[in-house]
Amino acid sequence: MTVENRCKRKMLAGEPALGAWLAMGSPIAAEVVANAGYDTVIMDHEHGPGDLLNAISLMQAAAASGATPMMRVPWNDMVYIKRALDIGVMGLVVPYVQNAAEAEAAVAACRFPTEGVRGVAPHAARCSGWGSRIAAYRAAMPDELLVACQIETEEAIDNIEEIAAVEGVDMLFLGPSDISASIGHMLDMKEPKVIRLIQKAERKMRATGKLLATVTRPGKSVKWTFERGYDLVVCGQDVKLLQGAARAQVQEFRNSPPKRRDR
Repeated sequence: MTVENRCKRKMLAGEPALGAWLAMGSPIAAEVVANAGYDTVIMDHEHGPGDLLNAISLMQAAAASGATPMMRVPWNDMVYIKRALDIGVMGLVVPYVQNAAEAEAAVAACRFPTEGVRGVAPHAARCSGWGSRIAAYRAAMPDELLVACQIETEEAIDNIEEIAAVEGVDMLFLGPSDISASIGHMLDMKEPKVIRLIQKAERKMRATGKLLATVTRPGKSVKWTFERGYDLVVCGQDVKLLQGAARAQVQEFRNSPPKRRDR
Protein backbone atom coordinates (compact mmCIF):
# COMPACT_ATOMS: atom_id res chain seq x y z
CA MET A 1 0.00 0.00 0.00
CA THR A 2 1.03 3.62 -0.52
CA VAL A 3 1.23 6.48 1.95
CA GLU A 4 0.72 9.05 -0.79
CA ASN A 5 -2.65 10.81 -0.78
CA ARG A 6 -3.15 11.60 -4.46
CA CYS A 7 -6.63 12.99 -3.92
CA LYS A 8 -5.47 15.50 -1.29
CA ARG A 9 -2.55 16.59 -3.42
CA LYS A 10 -4.82 17.08 -6.40
CA MET A 11 -7.19 19.32 -4.47
CA LEU A 12 -4.39 21.36 -2.91
CA ALA A 13 -3.14 21.97 -6.46
CA GLY A 14 -6.51 23.50 -7.28
CA GLU A 15 -7.96 20.59 -9.24
CA PRO A 16 -11.47 19.27 -8.52
CA ALA A 17 -11.78 15.73 -7.21
CA LEU A 18 -14.60 13.23 -7.63
CA GLY A 19 -15.60 10.67 -5.02
CA ALA A 20 -17.94 7.73 -4.52
CA TRP A 21 -19.34 6.05 -1.42
CA LEU A 22 -18.83 2.35 -0.77
CA ALA A 23 -21.82 1.20 1.28
CA MET A 24 -22.35 -2.41 0.21
CA GLY A 25 -19.26 -3.86 1.84
CA SER A 26 -18.52 -5.72 -1.40
CA PRO A 27 -14.90 -5.94 -2.62
CA ILE A 28 -16.16 -6.62 -6.14
CA ALA A 29 -18.33 -3.49 -6.10
CA ALA A 30 -15.40 -1.54 -4.66
CA GLU A 31 -13.16 -2.68 -7.49
CA VAL A 32 -15.73 -1.87 -10.17
CA VAL A 33 -16.47 1.59 -8.75
CA ALA A 34 -12.82 2.51 -8.16
CA ASN A 35 -11.84 1.36 -11.66
CA ALA A 36 -14.35 3.81 -13.11
CA GLY A 37 -11.82 6.53 -12.31
CA TYR A 38 -12.97 8.23 -9.11
CA ASP A 39 -10.25 10.12 -7.24
CA THR A 40 -11.39 8.68 -3.93
CA VAL A 41 -13.66 5.93 -2.66
CA ILE A 42 -15.14 6.52 0.79
CA MET A 43 -16.10 3.50 2.87
CA ASP A 44 -19.20 4.46 4.84
CA HIS A 45 -19.01 3.14 8.38
CA GLU A 46 -21.44 5.66 9.81
CA HIS A 47 -24.18 3.94 7.83
CA GLY A 48 -24.23 0.51 6.26
CA PRO A 49 -22.88 -2.92 7.25
CA GLY A 50 -19.13 -2.33 6.88
CA ASP A 51 -16.55 -3.38 9.45
CA LEU A 52 -12.79 -2.90 9.71
CA LEU A 53 -11.69 -6.34 8.52
CA ASN A 54 -14.02 -6.03 5.53
CA ALA A 55 -12.61 -2.55 4.87
CA ILE A 56 -9.17 -4.04 4.22
CA SER A 57 -10.65 -6.20 1.47
CA LEU A 58 -12.33 -3.16 -0.08
CA MET A 59 -9.07 -1.20 -0.06
CA GLN A 60 -7.17 -4.10 -1.59
CA ALA A 61 -9.79 -4.39 -4.32
CA ALA A 62 -9.62 -0.68 -5.11
CA ALA A 63 -5.83 -0.33 -4.85
CA ALA A 64 -4.96 -0.92 -8.51
CA SER A 65 -7.09 2.03 -9.60
CA GLY A 66 -5.08 4.55 -7.58
CA ALA A 67 -8.21 5.91 -5.86
CA THR A 68 -7.42 7.27 -2.39
CA PRO A 69 -9.07 5.12 0.30
CA MET A 70 -11.12 7.15 2.75
CA MET A 71 -13.61 6.27 5.46
CA ARG A 72 -16.51 7.99 7.14
CA VAL A 73 -16.18 6.70 10.67
CA PRO A 74 -19.26 5.98 12.81
CA TRP A 75 -18.52 8.75 15.30
CA ASN A 76 -15.85 11.11 16.60
CA ASP A 77 -14.38 8.20 18.52
CA MET A 78 -10.63 8.02 19.11
CA VAL A 79 -10.70 4.21 19.29
CA TYR A 80 -12.42 3.71 15.93
CA ILE A 81 -10.34 6.45 14.29
CA LYS A 82 -7.14 4.82 15.54
CA ARG A 83 -8.14 1.44 14.15
CA ALA A 84 -9.26 2.95 10.82
CA LEU A 85 -5.88 4.63 10.43
CA ASP A 86 -4.05 1.45 11.42
CA ILE A 87 -5.60 -0.46 8.50
CA GLY A 88 -4.36 2.17 6.05
CA VAL A 89 -7.17 4.68 5.55
CA MET A 90 -5.71 7.90 4.09
CA GLY A 91 -8.68 10.17 4.69
CA LEU A 92 -11.30 10.44 7.41
CA VAL A 93 -14.74 12.01 7.34
CA VAL A 94 -15.75 12.60 10.96
CA PRO A 95 -19.51 13.04 11.36
CA TYR A 96 -21.42 15.48 13.55
CA VAL A 97 -18.59 17.84 14.49
CA GLN A 98 -20.31 20.71 16.29
CA ASN A 99 -17.57 22.97 17.62
CA ALA A 100 -13.83 23.59 17.95
CA ALA A 101 -13.41 21.21 20.91
CA GLU A 102 -14.87 18.32 18.91
CA ALA A 103 -12.70 19.21 15.91
CA GLU A 104 -9.63 19.25 18.17
CA ALA A 105 -10.57 15.80 19.49
CA ALA A 106 -10.82 14.45 15.94
CA VAL A 107 -7.39 15.80 15.00
CA ALA A 108 -5.81 14.52 18.21
CA ALA A 109 -7.16 11.03 17.51
CA CYS A 110 -5.27 11.06 14.18
CA ARG A 111 -1.87 12.10 15.54
CA PHE A 112 0.75 10.25 17.52
CA PRO A 113 1.99 11.70 20.83
CA THR A 114 3.04 14.29 21.69
CA GLU A 115 0.83 16.05 19.14
CA GLY A 116 -2.10 13.72 19.71
CA VAL A 117 -3.39 10.60 21.40
CA ARG A 118 -3.18 7.95 18.68
CA GLY A 119 -1.82 4.70 20.06
CA VAL A 120 1.31 3.11 18.60
CA ALA A 121 1.43 -0.55 17.55
CA PRO A 122 3.42 -0.53 14.29
CA HIS A 123 3.80 -4.30 13.86
CA ALA A 124 0.04 -4.79 14.16
CA ALA A 125 -0.79 -2.05 11.65
CA ARG A 126 -1.32 -2.45 7.93
CA CYS A 127 -0.65 1.28 7.42
CA SER A 128 3.09 0.72 8.02
CA GLY A 129 3.26 -2.51 6.04
CA TRP A 130 2.90 -4.52 9.24
CA GLY A 131 6.02 -2.80 10.56
CA SER A 132 8.13 -2.97 7.39
CA ARG A 133 7.70 0.72 6.48
CA ILE A 134 7.45 2.44 9.84
CA ALA A 135 9.82 5.29 9.00
CA ALA A 136 8.09 6.07 5.70
CA TYR A 137 4.67 6.09 7.30
CA ARG A 138 5.73 8.35 10.18
CA ALA A 139 7.39 10.77 7.76
CA ALA A 140 4.24 10.96 5.64
CA MET A 141 1.92 11.68 8.54
CA PRO A 142 0.11 13.97 9.09
CA ASP A 143 0.70 15.78 5.78
CA GLU A 144 -0.68 12.98 3.60
CA LEU A 145 -3.71 12.31 5.81
CA LEU A 146 -6.92 14.17 5.01
CA VAL A 147 -9.11 15.06 8.01
CA ALA A 148 -12.63 16.24 7.13
CA CYS A 149 -15.14 17.49 9.69
CA GLN A 150 -18.73 17.00 8.68
CA ILE A 151 -21.00 20.04 9.01
CA GLU A 152 -24.54 18.75 9.38
CA THR A 153 -26.49 20.83 11.92
CA GLU A 154 -27.46 24.46 12.45
CA GLU A 155 -25.17 24.55 15.50
CA ALA A 156 -22.22 23.37 13.43
CA ILE A 157 -22.97 26.02 10.80
CA ASP A 158 -22.91 28.70 13.49
CA ASN A 159 -19.47 27.40 14.55
CA ILE A 160 -17.89 26.93 11.11
CA GLU A 161 -15.21 29.55 11.70
CA GLU A 162 -13.99 28.01 14.94
CA ILE A 163 -14.07 24.47 13.52
CA ALA A 164 -12.07 25.55 10.47
CA ALA A 165 -9.54 27.40 12.66
CA VAL A 166 -8.43 24.16 14.36
CA GLU A 167 -4.96 23.21 13.15
CA GLY A 168 -5.12 19.84 11.41
CA VAL A 169 -8.63 20.20 10.02
CA ASP A 170 -8.08 19.97 6.27
CA MET A 171 -11.62 19.94 4.98
CA LEU A 172 -15.20 20.91 5.80
CA PHE A 173 -17.73 18.39 4.49
CA LEU A 174 -21.29 19.68 4.14
CA GLY A 175 -24.06 17.13 4.76
CA PRO A 176 -27.27 18.61 3.26
CA SER A 177 -29.56 15.73 4.25
CA ASP A 178 -28.69 15.97 7.93
CA ILE A 179 -28.91 19.76 7.81
CA SER A 180 -32.46 19.48 6.51
CA ALA A 181 -33.31 16.96 9.24
CA SER A 182 -31.79 19.15 11.97
CA ILE A 183 -34.43 21.84 11.36
CA GLY A 184 -37.38 19.50 10.94
CA HIS A 185 -37.51 19.25 7.13
CA MET A 186 -35.75 15.95 6.49
CA LEU A 187 -34.74 15.48 2.83
CA ASP A 188 -36.90 18.41 1.68
CA MET A 189 -34.30 20.25 -0.37
CA LYS A 190 -36.93 22.61 -1.81
CA GLU A 191 -37.93 23.97 1.59
CA PRO A 192 -36.88 27.66 1.71
CA LYS A 193 -35.51 27.35 5.26
CA VAL A 194 -33.29 24.46 4.17
CA ILE A 195 -32.09 26.34 1.09
CA ARG A 196 -31.24 29.44 3.13
CA LEU A 197 -29.39 27.46 5.78
CA ILE A 198 -27.30 25.57 3.23
CA GLN A 199 -26.50 28.80 1.42
CA LYS A 200 -25.41 30.35 4.73
CA ALA A 201 -23.18 27.35 5.41
CA GLU A 202 -21.61 27.56 1.96
CA ARG A 203 -20.84 31.27 2.33
CA LYS A 204 -19.17 30.69 5.68
CA MET A 205 -17.27 27.63 4.47
CA ARG A 206 -15.89 29.41 1.41
CA ALA A 207 -14.60 32.23 3.60
CA THR A 208 -12.45 29.85 5.67
CA GLY A 209 -10.07 28.93 2.85
CA LYS A 210 -10.28 25.23 3.77
CA LEU A 211 -10.89 22.43 1.29
CA LEU A 212 -14.63 21.92 0.86
CA ALA A 213 -16.63 18.78 0.13
CA THR A 214 -20.24 17.73 -0.18
CA VAL A 215 -22.57 15.27 -1.90
CA THR A 216 -24.77 15.92 -4.91
CA ARG A 217 -28.34 16.91 -4.11
CA PRO A 218 -31.46 15.62 -5.91
CA GLY A 219 -31.89 17.38 -9.23
CA LYS A 220 -28.49 19.09 -9.08
CA SER A 221 -25.62 18.11 -11.36
CA VAL A 222 -22.03 17.39 -10.43
CA LYS A 223 -20.97 20.48 -12.41
CA TRP A 224 -23.47 22.70 -10.57
CA THR A 225 -22.18 21.38 -7.26
CA PHE A 226 -18.53 22.05 -8.08
CA GLU A 227 -19.45 25.56 -9.19
CA ARG A 228 -20.71 26.26 -5.66
CA GLY A 229 -17.03 26.29 -4.64
CA TYR A 230 -16.37 22.67 -3.67
CA ASP A 231 -13.08 20.85 -4.10
CA LEU A 232 -14.53 17.34 -3.68
CA VAL A 233 -17.96 16.18 -4.75
CA VAL A 234 -19.10 12.71 -3.74
CA CYS A 235 -21.56 11.92 -6.49
CA GLY A 236 -21.89 8.16 -6.61
CA GLN A 237 -22.60 5.23 -4.32
CA ASP A 238 -22.21 1.57 -5.12
CA VAL A 239 -25.81 0.78 -4.10
CA LYS A 240 -27.35 3.66 -6.05
CA LEU A 241 -25.20 3.10 -9.13
CA LEU A 242 -26.26 -0.54 -9.29
CA GLN A 243 -29.86 0.23 -8.40
CA GLY A 244 -30.11 3.10 -10.87
CA ALA A 245 -28.77 1.11 -13.80
CA ALA A 246 -30.99 -1.87 -13.00
CA ARG A 247 -34.14 0.24 -12.62
CA ALA A 248 -33.44 2.16 -15.82
CA GLN A 249 -33.10 -1.06 -17.80
CA VAL A 250 -36.30 -2.55 -16.39
CA GLN A 251 -38.21 0.71 -16.85
CA GLU A 252 -37.14 0.96 -20.47
CA PHE A 253 -38.44 -2.57 -21.05
CA ARG A 254 -41.77 -1.90 -19.28
CA ASN A 255 -42.34 1.36 -21.15
CA SER A 256 -41.68 -0.21 -24.54
CA PRO A 257 -42.39 -3.94 -24.36
CA PRO A 258 -41.26 -6.05 -27.33
CA LYS A 259 -43.69 -7.16 -29.96
CA ARG A 260 -43.57 -10.91 -30.00
CA ARG A 261 -43.54 -12.74 -33.30
CA ASP A 262 -46.27 -15.17 -34.08
CA ARG A 263 -45.01 -18.69 -33.79
